[in-house]
Amino acid sequence: MKRLKSAPSRARRVALRGAVALAAGMGLVAATGGTAHAVPVRLDYPLSGVTHLQGTGSDLALGPGVLEATADLKAGTMSALTKLPPAPGSFKMLGAIPVSVTTEFIEPEPTIGTIDLKTGAVKSTTKLTLRLKDLRVAGIPTLVGSRCQTEVPAVLELASEPGFNPIKGGKLSGTYTIPKFEHCLLATPLINLVIPGAGNTVTLTLGQAAQPPKP
Repeated sequence: MKRLKSAPSRARRVALRGAVALAAGMGLVAATGGTAHAVPVRLDYPLSGVTHLQGTGSDLALGPGVLEATADLKAGTMSALTKLPPAPGSFKMLGAIPVSVTTEFIEPEPTIGTIDLKTGAVKSTTKLTLRLKDLRVAGIPTLVGSRCQTEVPAVLELASEPGFNPIKGGKLSGTYTIPKFEHCLLATPLINLVIPGAGNTVTLTLGQAAQPPKP
């Protein structure tokens, strides 16, 4: 008697449905020369990454989180919500004084971007307000209040790296400037001396696309 193959896991089924949905959407646009009214495709991507902070000379791990994306495959556009958990980090101020702080990422408006329907390449613009909490200098808790954040959102202009696939995911990377901070109580001058500035880099890794879970 032949052994029956086990059913695929729920996660695998969800990922497969997502891939089929995206492929079907792309096939619809390609087959009709872009004249059809393609239905927007809704997909979730597991999200992780790292950002290098130029001012502190340190790396900050990002995620795991999720990118909730909606693609218009007729127009070649996308919008997304970037959901990242708070990220603890540490560095040495003046090369000697240990500093630790947790950064929260607040997205004031959805990410917007474009998709090259021929190559799958993606470009996106994400705006994130950086909020700091749990600041410790030389191990001593330093009050920053509940609204210690950048005066305006940081703007991340990202582009997919070679090998990126709209179904399988891949890497997005770019640079950004951290604006000055406000509402950080007495720590505001210290924070603005060290953290804000240009030349920060970020690399985000998107995993296999999947349809969002049903409510």
